[in-house]
Amino acid sequence: MRVLIAVTHLLGAGHLTRAAALARAFAAAGHEAMLISGGVPAPMVRHDGLRFVQLPPLRIVGTDFSTLLEPDGRPAEAALLARRRALLIEAFRAFAPDAIITELFPFGRRALAPEFLALVEAAHERGPRPLVLASVRDILVASTKPARIAEAHARVAKLYDAVLVHGDPALAPLDASWPVDAGTVAKIRYTGYVDEGIEAAPASRRAGILVAAGSGPAGLLLLRAAAEAARQRPVLGWRILAGHGVPEAALSGIGQGLAPGILGRARPDYRALLAGAALSVSQCGYNTAIDLLATGTPAVLVPFEAGGETEQRLRAERLAARGLGRVLPEAALTAETLLAAIEAQSAAPAPGPHGIDLDGARRTVVSVETLHEDGPARRARIPFSDSAFEAVRGALDAVAARGLRVPLFWRDDDAVAGSPALDRLIRLSESHGMSLLLAAIPDGIERSLQRRLETASGLCVAVHGLAHRNHAPPGERQAEFGVHRSLETRIAEAAAGLRIARERLPEANVLPVFVPPWNRLAPDLAAALPDLGYRGLSAVPGPPVPGLRRLDATLDPIDWRGSRSLRAPEALLCGLAAEIIRAPEQPIGLLTHHRVHDAAIWTFVTTLLAYLLRHPAIQILDPREHFGTAAMDMRPTASKSQASQIARTG
Repeated sequence: MRVLIAVTHLLGAGHLTRAAALARAFAAAGHEAMLISGGVPAPMVRHDGLRFVQLPPLRIVGTDFSTLLEPDGRPAEAALLARRRALLIEAFRAFAPDAIITELFPFGRRALAPEFLALVEAAHERGPRPLVLASVRDILVASTKPARIAEAHARVAKLYDAVLVHGDPALAPLDASWPVDAGTVAKIRYTGYVDEGIEAAPASRRAGILVAAGSGPAGLLLLRAAAEAARQRPVLGWRILAGHGVPEAALSGIGQGLAPGILGRARPDYRALLAGAALSVSQCGYNTAIDLLATGTPAVLVPFEAGGETEQRLRAERLAARGLGRVLPEAALTAETLLAAIEAQSAAPAPGPHGIDLDGARRTVVSVETLHEDGPARRARIPFSDSAFEAVRGALDAVAARGLRVPLFWRDDDAVAGSPALDRLIRLSESHGMSLLLAAIPDGIERSLQRRLETASGLCVAVHGLAHRNHAPPGERQAEFGVHRSLETRIAEAAAGLRIARERLPEANVLPVFVPPWNRLAPDLAAALPDLGYRGLSAVPGPPVPGLRRLDATLDPIDWRGSRSLRAPEALLCGLAAEIIRAPEQPIGLLTHHRVHDAAIWTFVTTLLAYLLRHPAIQILDPREHFGTAAMDMRPTASKSQASQIARTG
């Protein structure tokens, strides 16, 4: 692919830093990446290996985002803004991207709407049309004017294919800071936090206090308080780093009376310094938070809050709630309160494992690759209405109001070899951070499947019979493990299936879980499975089997007896909503068959997953955890109505 990312940073360099990291991730994955920057050049941000375009730069003073200035402080004139738009469109046409990504817009950068809209409209006018994607951080600052929020939602609905949210909803879902509407919900793709994975070896002995105050003048209050604290308590061992956007005159005044080497400029080895520090003092911008999560350094967080900014305070509070830092409000910041916070945090327990997803760069690439592969199907109008999804949302809202969560797992059948369809399936599961139970046909396993599994994450394999061969007589429903052959023969084949899967596939991927072809299994063989080494069973909903845990499919979108394309989606969704209300504790078991999917099925599955996973009442169920414990749960996993629905499928 060719991927174009357009970004204009106005306050600090965090937006540009994240956009450049994403562009480098695309380049590392073998794609061509163009980064177009409209802010003041930032010397700490790398754009090596990229096509880089610098527009005539703009900046602001303080937090007045509506007044755009040239670098020398003069108001940006109409001619300059027109030149920026022309250069942006010229770069777009010369590069001919397969995907364009607008950073923050349309959720922010309203003052630059004319140039962002010019780019998006140029994309819509070109054939074939490239993907149009929005890229936002974990937390946004919502306008107090409902009309502006509605305007952003309308632009997403009309112009954008997806919204890439670079955060982990376990820490901060987007609706914690922005009132997301139903249409936008369906387009959200969470990627995790964008960290380039720069490892810093932990110091053998942590020592000293490292203060970092962002990249621009917004950190002046923190710099002054830290410098005074260092003068009062030099024994603590201070290193204070100011951003390159802080004027030299201001920095000289702040540094008066400090020993040489304490106060300096931001450095490219900041993460290594952080890993060796006993304690960090910083604001709580996006990239700073990632550095703290990656190094596990105890932290005092002084979030930037001038001009009604709420982003850093919300992020800091959520980190503090997990024991990952202590918040000192900017309004209460003095040298004395800072020293008190440092003392309190130094006495607190060290941060433990946090489990927050920092794989956002790779997951962003995977998400865009998946969206790009949809091609014409991405733009196809699949006949399912918003009202059908609203029924599901209403059911989930009702479940959430009761303090409950609905488990969701995903099984895909008939795997035998690596293929573009399997790649697409894996990328879709990885983009959502969702573990996938892949049912592989042992006799058909090819070497390419083993190679593909070696590089896949979050994927486990179940045993899909032996050869997926029908042994039922004419006129009866197809079955490989029905009552049509002797029990001894069926036991031998079920045992062979597990043995072959373990021989041909990576051992770490294979679960001792039996998935009968056509979801049909005679009771006598089911009872024999534990003695063959099986721990679990996944079929259609059915009775418990002693010695086995069940996790069954309840939602199959394929019309096996008719078109072999998508079943009536409105009926699927309304049936799903009814089952959620009736039995919210029972898992939703999505069943797919990647080898036979057409565009309509891919689109439905992609949309359904995005919609479900966005709702806080949905809890992802990992098959490895479900089947990987000796504890046995003998309850059936779905209702009779669900069983009847699945039994009608192939």
